Amino acid sequence: MLQRIQTIFLAITIVGMGIFLAFPIWSKVSVSGEQHADLTAIRLNHQVNAVQSQVQPAYYLIILAILVAGIAAYAIFQFRNRVLQSALCAVNSILMTIIMGLVIYFTFYKTAKLFDPQTPGNYEMGFYGLVAAMLANVFANRFIRKDEREVQQSKRFR
Repeated sequence: MLQRIQTIFLAITIVGMGIFLAFPIWSKVSVSGEQHADLTAIRLNHQVNAVQSQVQPAYYLIILAILVAGIAAYAIFQFRNRVLQSALCAVNSILMTIIMGLVIYFTFYKTAKLFDPQTPGNYEMGFYGLVAAMLANVFANRFIRKDEREVQQSKRFR
């Protein structure tokens, strides 16, 4: 049934991944103010000066985020098969962990060498959308397993 609480959490996962795709994930400005770097789901942009910039594509972040949102949307409609729904949430957890690892790799290792290694940068709205999606996915999986336990207990009582 679609009115269960895990449907709401899976919908929050989809919205969180949409926020991850739509907003910047991380940004950093040099102390002098000349250079700045921005990480979005599409690319890592390092603006060296007013004319020169370096762009590194990060298309795999888009692909993974769309895949996570798609799996969450599919899991919403698998309410009759809670075991499959739980497995889909587990796959989403793995994919979101990979996304988080890639974001941390970009923010700490790729950009630390660009300029001002002592300043870490700021996480933006897209990062918090990813965190919200991860938490919502964990809660959805928890409530799916809770429903499955209740169904198994009711079958045992019959």
